[in-house]
Amino acid sequence: MPPAHPPPLSLPDYVGPVVGAAIFVLLMGFVKEPARRTVNAVLFPFVAMPVAYVGLQSYPPIAVALFMHAAWDLLHHLWGGSIWPFMPTASFGCLIFDSLIAIWFLMGAPSARHAIQDWSEHRRLAPRP
Repeated sequence: MPPAHPPPLSLPDYVGPVVGAAIFVLLMGFVKEPARRTVNAVLFPFVAMPVAYVGLQSYPPIAVALFMHAAWDLLHHLWGGSIWPFMPTASFGCLIFDSLIAIWFLMGAPSARHAIQDWSEHRRLAPRP
């Protein structure tokens, strides 16, 4: 069977997953370590159980599992088999979402709360003109 054509994309197909990924990172940033790593390693076991298992000790394997999942999302998008039948571009959105979350894991899954606190402290201590 020849592959179907992927559905056309519009701005919300790009913006929605980016907003979703940002919310995920923000909320997960409130989960304390090491629970944050453990929760996220267990979230994706059906995609790549061996990789996720190694992720119980380190964030990069969780990122690898998410990139593997994103590759499946890409195939779903290219072959026109959306993972959500009611939203033809859902697979593309998942590709963006999964990739952005994977990048966050490659960065060590930093807490958004701590990043905001560090930024505030830096701004408070910065010399004023």
